[in-house]
Amino acid sequence: MLALASGALAAGGLAAPPASAAGPELGECAAGKLCLWPRAGFRGERHAYERSRVSFGSCIRLPGGAGAESFANRTGRPVTVYESAECAETAEFHTHPSGSWTPDGAYKVRAFKVWER
Repeated sequence: MLALASGALAAGGLAAPPASAAGPELGECAAGKLCLWPRAGFRGERHAYERSRVSFGSCIRLPGGAGAESFANRTGRPVTVYESAECAETAEFHTHPSGSWTPDGAYKVRAFKVWER
């Protein structure tokens, strides 16, 4: 018989993982929006873009050129984020499915496109 670690089994099922095992706290981002934060870990002033107010496939440049280091895609559509402010594919870019949360991007996001499908 296998020995269970202390606290691994609670009455009626497995115990919740300790608080230290939880992931990073997610920033606030409502359904139907793409939310971007200037610093990693969903910190700084959040900028939110509503899916209903962006044209599918259009390059949207972030204001001020500062960029974003963390973001959440709750648009219901795939979103491509770009290192280039012109959505150029000569710099870094990645497409993220709806429901994805990125607490620490690989590069500063300076523009994005929301795709229809």
